[in-house]
Amino acid sequence: MSDWKAEKSRWLVKTYEKAKAKGPERRASFLTSSGVERAPVDVPDASGPSVERLGFPGEYPFTRGVQPTMYRGRFWTMRQYAGFASAKDSNQRYHALLKAGQTGLSVAFDLPTQMGFDADSPRARGEVGKVGVSICSVRDMKVLLDGIPLGEVSTSMTINATAPILLMLYAAVGESQGVPMEALQGTVQNDILKEYIARGTYIYPPGPSLRLITNLFAFCAKKVPKWNPISISGYHIREAGSTAAQEIGFTLADGIAYVEAARKAGLEVDDFAGRLSFFFNVHNDFLEEIAKFRAARRLWARVMKERFGAKDPRSMMLRFHAQTAGSTLTAQQPMNNVVRVAIQGLAAVLGGTQSLHTNGWDEALALPTEDAAKLALRTQQVIAYETGVADAIDPLGGSFHLERLTDELEAKAEDYLRRIDDLGGMVRAIEQGFPQQEIQNAAYDAQRALEKGEAVVVGVNKFTQPEPPVKGLLRVDDSVEQEQRVRLEDLRRTRSQEACRRALDALKRGADAPDENLIPLISEAVKAEASLGEISDAMRAVFGEHQEHVVL
Repeated sequence: MSDWKAEKSRWLVKTYEKAKAKGPERRASFLTSSGVERAPVDVPDASGPSVERLGFPGEYPFTRGVQPTMYRGRFWTMRQYAGFASAKDSNQRYHALLKAGQTGLSVAFDLPTQMGFDADSPRARGEVGKVGVSICSVRDMKVLLDGIPLGEVSTSMTINATAPILLMLYAAVGESQGVPMEALQGTVQNDILKEYIARGTYIYPPGPSLRLITNLFAFCAKKVPKWNPISISGYHIREAGSTAAQEIGFTLADGIAYVEAARKAGLEVDDFAGRLSFFFNVHNDFLEEIAKFRAARRLWARVMKERFGAKDPRSMMLRFHAQTAGSTLTAQQPMNNVVRVAIQGLAAVLGGTQSLHTNGWDEALALPTEDAAKLALRTQQVIAYETGVADAIDPLGGSFHLERLTDELEAKAEDYLRRIDDLGGMVRAIEQGFPQQEIQNAAYDAQRALEKGEAVVVGVNKFTQPEPPVKGLLRVDDSVEQEQRVRLEDLRRTRSQEACRRALDALKRGADAPDENLIPLISEAVKAEASLGEISDAMRAVFGEHQEHVVL
């Protein structure tokens, strides 16, 4: 029988009060409108879940959250994903969001930047600045971050194949501001395995890609200790059509592959695992989504402790960013998306997210306008300041229904981990098309349920009505591409050609030497004003390009 009373007393003294001594809570007391004091955490009676399985906030297995005080200490980071057109256009949006109360930056890059092509590449035609900002050089990055103090602001960059290049561009701008690498805070997504599974913005084959990732792990551990060198992403797996259980299973399987690759490269688990972070989707099934986050935390903690022998509790913590589900946004009756986003954002908070992006209501139709982005941010602020859900830790914990959902999602995700192990690990599973096939089947089943009316999407297959076209959407002008071409011409004309050539030649030689860490060489190429496409091509010449495994 669980001795919850004794364990709660121990937690309050040993963990909770100790955390409060390091950083005070937002208020001296947390009262409801009726004067009821909210306890920091509530526990079930003796008939509830075991102490070992549910635990306490800030303690293994972290089911109830990774911080002892959670949002009573500080709110999650409100990090709105933004980026479009030119660096100058995106910089203006960042300043508007920061002025509106956003507490961290999140940068969206266009497809050419994500895939290692400059704006003047034939393969970039028609895509420059369209789904994110175009960044071709350190000069662009300086414009993008103009007036933003990199020593104070935490920045997330959704970038994968070219993540080492973008981080070195960011670091170069920090250096120009007088901010050393040691002081930079933020995250690069840097998760290439989910690109092979669900998204497609890869460049190199898995071997060289994993080398770049582990190179960045080692570099950041020594040089950029406050930076998260990877955000292992389930978001795009869910956007491709996976279930919640598949999102957990495949995301953690990717995480396991990265840990194994880092260990094979000679890194000790506790030297890098504390900086691993995750990125999850928030879908419409409110209670399942809350349970999903709790199950993922508990399963990852156990994997790190039992499978990899992690000793540091920070190595066992699953810290994550969440974004509301783009795939649930509808072009029909798009104002309904405001409601969907609010419900999804609330689920992320009740699930214990560390940072959150809420989508704009118009994103099924175009990139969000400034007004839509501001309303999405206000949605988070209403959840934080007006609902009271941030005043208690894991307030739904102990619910019979929620705990059963948590247990069952964990079991289903763990079954996927076993199946992937049987296939030889995640890289081999991807090569055989296993996760891709599972996701395709789930997506097909969901679409069939929608078409048959077994699943309802308001305004799409039920409660429909005629409606006029939406006005005032954000459109990126094609002139952005021409302006970027002109900037590249100027870069290549005015930089030191000799310094650039030497840096790119050194990077090629390093790429051909398997034991060489490529990040310092990429940094030197960035400082020599080599373009993103030139740096990517230097490694393409050695590594080649990945050819997709098509699953039918």
